[in-house]
Amino acid sequence: MPSTLRNNKSKSRFELEIDDHLAFVEYALSSSGSITLLHTEVPKELGGRGIGSILAKAVLENVRAQGLKVEPRCEFLAGYIKKHPEFAALVN
Repeated sequence: MPSTLRNNKSKSRFELEIDDHLAFVEYALSSSGSITLLHTEVPKELGGRGIGSILAKAVLENVRAQGLKVEPRCEFLAGYIKKHPEFAALVN
């Protein structure tokens, strides 16, 4: 079962640790109240378990809670947002 999402500010990424493996989303914050989601990484050992979607949902819920707008440069996250219109209003 995935751990709680943590924001590793020193590495500018959101992280989930699952079964001793680390899945993450790298980001860049702007001073204008937006966050650019750059890259999603899920280790191959966790493949096929829906970890990328769990991570995407957790990140987007966290971003919403912070009141930030999103620029999804990561193809996976952009696709996730298209499939889940409840997050469309977050897009810059």
